[in-house]
Amino acid sequence: MAEQKPAQSKTTMLLICFFIGSLGIHKMMMGYEDWWKRLVLTLLCLPVGIIYKWIDLIKILQGKLVMADGRDLV
Repeated sequence: MAEQKPAQSKTTMLLICFFIGSLGIHKMMMGYEDWWKRLVLTLLCLPVGIIYKWIDLIKILQGKLVMADGRDLV
């Protein structure tokens, strides 16, 4: 089993998601294994990546996007 990633700051995730969220970097930092799919979608069709970025931003603000193992952002 992989080592558990430390819980990320909500503010940090908001900033990373806002500036480079369409690449899925924030999902990688949160421990999700399928973050690379976002990168492929963005490279193939930029508007799709931008839409997912805004969805994740809203989820982070609402507290609904959590770490991959279920822990809340700190």
